[in-house]
Amino acid sequence: MDIKKIKTLGDLKASGYRPRSIKEELRQNLITKLQRKENTFPGIVGYEDSVIPDVERALLSKHNILFLGLRGQAKTRMARLMIELLDEYIPVITGSDINDDPMEPISKYSIDQIATLGDKTPINWLHRSDRYGEKLATPDVSVADLIGDIDPIKAANLKLSFADERVLHYGIIPRSNRGIFVINELPDLQARIQVALFNILEEGDVQIRGFKLRLPLDILFVFTANPEDYTNRGAIVTPLKDRIQSQILTHYPKSLENALEITEQEAAISDEQKSKVRVSDLIKRLIEQVAFEARGSELVDKKSGVSARLTISAFENAVSSAERRAIINEEKNTQVWLADLVGIIPSITGKVELVYEGEQEGPFQVAMNLVDKAIRSQFVLYFPNPDTLKKRKNTGKASQPEKPEDNPYRSVISWFDKGNNLNLSFNTSDKDKTILLYQVDGLHSLVKKYFAQANEGQSALLMEFVLHGLASYSLISKKIFENKIEFKDLMGSMMNFGSKDYEEEFDEEA
Repeated sequence: MDIKKIKTLGDLKASGYRPRSIKEELRQNLITKLQRKENTFPGIVGYEDSVIPDVERALLSKHNILFLGLRGQAKTRMARLMIELLDEYIPVITGSDINDDPMEPISKYSIDQIATLGDKTPINWLHRSDRYGEKLATPDVSVADLIGDIDPIKAANLKLSFADERVLHYGIIPRSNRGIFVINELPDLQARIQVALFNILEEGDVQIRGFKLRLPLDILFVFTANPEDYTNRGAIVTPLKDRIQSQILTHYPKSLENALEITEQEAAISDEQKSKVRVSDLIKRLIEQVAFEARGSELVDKKSGVSARLTISAFENAVSSAERRAIINEEKNTQVWLADLVGIIPSITGKVELVYEGEQEGPFQVAMNLVDKAIRSQFVLYFPNPDTLKKRKNTGKASQPEKPEDNPYRSVISWFDKGNNLNLSFNTSDKDKTILLYQVDGLHSLVKKYFAQANEGQSALLMEFVLHGLASYSLISKKIFENKIEFKDLMGSMMNFGSKDYEEEFDEEA
């Protein structure tokens, strides 16, 4: 069908056009994509075996949909991607406020146009990108915003009485006719406003200031809700909930690989940054692990959730932290070091809701603890588990001295036990930092033992990782200052702090 040649109702009739509802349109186009083995929701990661099949079943059933899930679970994005399942263009009567189908008009304006002009009624073509409406539910949303109201200015200009239907100004829902309409955070919508949606969803009746109009609006409704809002700030009234046929539960990435793919896809890293800053797989995994640790932390409110936006923002901040250091040191290229993860703290503190115990601890300290836990969790995937070595030592017979090869970390720990310490400034150049790391006895040989193929940059990063890992297992001390990280022996650190808790921990490990 050449839409450029179809400009009137007569042309449309001659083309053989047959109208169909939006839900039928979505259903048929989805069937076509499934038959062709095409990706129905491109860019959505981790929902292939859970949310996406549920959505496909709902669309095949011609259902309105409620996405229920915590923040940052791609609920709105899923709704926006449904646009791609629409026809590229549909015909509408020119001048219609509610996208009237030329073959089945429902507004008085369009009916009058056809009665006056017949087959000469002008039509235009509406692109699928213009067939999407979205409204964030807030307490100040009114019936007029969603459904419509009387327009006194229109009445005055057209010299019409308020009893004339032509003085109505349609709200966003009627203007989304033959399209997809999304209400985000539905529980935040006042109950009386939710009631106004009943007949639109079921019978197609619209009531505006006493006007009872029979407008069989053709809309796919998609609602989103957060379980926290659902229980604490509001609720979906039962009759409205009953009219939403499919409720689909969303979730956070279930694997680190899915989380990595999402962050890689969504992070806004400029080409200039990509050419200047290298980000190792280790750093990427540590950043993702922070979110997993936060979701399991007793200090973080699980009802609020930990959005995928945390790791996206953290990744961007880590790259920018390395970029800033390179600019200061006039380096052409650099890599993200573990010390740069201090730069992701603002991305964590603003995106986790803390319970009372977490508030007492403080947002900054909670964020630092999450980073340390992430390092601890990932460390055992690269190097031997220090806890296993401790247990082996504790269960061994006193008559059998420990062999050096039994503990690959002995040389590193012994270097600090001799009173040595290592200060790594956040703004140290890559070259100077590498030199400092090589000063620690046994650190480079330890890395080469497990990663023989690593180049100089990778080895230096792994050497730094070993220090942070040993500190997370309380084998050496780590202190973070405003401008540096200091590593030293655990005994010296305890003596300096004079903390009973540190002494008890050391006694247990000794």
